Amino acid sequence: VYAGVTWNEFGLIANEYGYLRDQYKGAGSLYWGIPNRVSYFFDFVGPSIAVDTACSSSLVAVHLASQALRSGECEMALAGGVNLNLHPAKYLFLSNSGFLSSEGKCRGFGQGGDGYVPSEGVAVLVLKPLASAVQAGDRIYGVIKATATNHGGKATGYTVPNPRAHKEVIRSALNRAQVSPRDIGYIECHGTG
Repeated sequence: VYAGVTWNEFGLIANEYGYLRDQYKGAGSLYWGIPNRVSYFFDFVGPSIAVDTACSSSLVAVHLASQALRSGECEMALAGGVNLNLHPAKYLFLSNSGFLSSEGKCRGFGQGGDGYVPSEGVAVLVLKPLASAVQAGDRIYGVIKATATNHGGKATGYTVPNPRAHKEVIRSALNRAQVSPRDIGYIECHGTG
């Protein structure tokens, strides 16, 4: 189980309702609890990992799960993410730090964009090697040919994408997948990046 998570606001809510006044009860709101409760419930015994890489958490969770499948560390993986907007403190922080869009819109590739709009989402993928899924007669919605991840390193700002790093991670994924850029017909982009 690979769970991409970020923005842990449960502690703020628990404190407001007085749940934390008498004793520390943080285990219910720590990131590792999400994948570990899923593993416990389903009696899964493989890797059970929470991943927090900010906006890319769920994608990095899928990347790590894909690597584990390719290496044989597991035969099947659940990978995905959760992002819920549970407390106004999140919006106060984002507003005070200049992260939010002034017009309530994300503008792809930064054209006129001055921030992003937080959204909520919960999704999970069941991942298996293609041959195993075919053999089991599973309904297959997509095939992950390759994944790649990196960090932008030093750029013109803390939240500013680094074009050289973007180029390298895209090149790495294309090379691993043995796919030409000309074969790509759709690209999903994040926020104003």
